[in-house]
Amino acid sequence: MLKKAKPYLISIAIALGVGLLSSFFTRDAMTRFETLKKPPLAPPGSVFPIVWSVLFVLMGISIVLFLKSGGIDKKAGLLLYTAQLVVNFFWTIFFFNLEWRLFSFFWLLLLLGLVIGMIVKFSKDSKPAAYLQIPYALWLLFAGYLNLGVYLLNRA
Repeated sequence: MLKKAKPYLISIAIALGVGLLSSFFTRDAMTRFETLKKPPLAPPGSVFPIVWSVLFVLMGISIVLFLKSGGIDKKAGLLLYTAQLVVNFFWTIFFFNLEWRLFSFFWLLLLLGLVIGMIVKFSKDSKPAAYLQIPYALWLLFAGYLNLGVYLLNRA
């Protein structure tokens, strides 16, 4: 059983590790962020680590399902997956540490495009792998709303 679970555990750990690392680098910026005006529907800060943890777990499961599926060309899907993890990591730094709010919004659109591309690619080989990415894409749409809202409400 552990042998079957090992790829999932490793993949989930990598995805969660990206999230933990980005949160480590932005921990000091969170105090400043709490003082900003936020758009309607903005959840309390305690919601974000929970949602992101679930999304990273889904990402980890999804990539393994994709890689284990019957398709022959895995390189493009793996490249999209890796690229979105990197872009995701840097969004946090741009938005929280550097406070590049408008830039971060466009960076988030790039991330959303990568995730949509990943969903399309995954769906060709593994529908379950693609479906597991849909909550991520939906959350990114909501995050885009929040990102743009924070930018517009806090322009100096």
